[in-house]
Amino acid sequence: MLLRLMVRDHRSSVPRCRVLAPHRVYGAIRVRDGQAVTLTASSRNSLYYQRFLEMPEQANPVGDIHVITDNLSSHNSKSTREWLLDHPRIKHAFIPVGACRLNLQEPWWRLFRREALAGQSFADPNEIDHATRQATAALNARARPWVWGRPAPKPRKLRRRFIYHL
Repeated sequence: MLLRLMVRDHRSSVPRCRVLAPHRVYGAIRVRDGQAVTLTASSRNSLYYQRFLEMPEQANPVGDIHVITDNLSSHNSKSTREWLLDHPRIKHAFIPVGACRLNLQEPWWRLFRREALAGQSFADPNEIDHATRQATAALNARARPWVWGRPAPKPRKLRRRFIYHL
């Protein structure tokens, strides 16, 4: 079984929400069925990233897991590379710098921010964690497979036809 995950971490202090305690949200989406996993963390470092990678590994006990991620230093640190050697099922691939449009995770983050963070004020990390879990559960309830690109346009049934008579 091949499992592809798009991974990205996100600061919860986006302009549309007010956060008194900055927190990070790690997220991954399983492209095949649209199911996502998230983890809130107090900082963005290799330890939390490795802890986050354990979640999809435990949720998918068989087969290889292909993780496609951005070029954040914690994703390619020495400790992360050593951790990946101990977990041979997880394969890492990095998106080229400046090509975030290739990451299928970006549209999911837009939905996640709207669901969990927009217009909210968080007083402490527990509230961020609670909002993250609720939004992830709501998005997973209506998840569908993710496809890169736009769907083909529908054929026009009522297309105008001009007939010229001479």
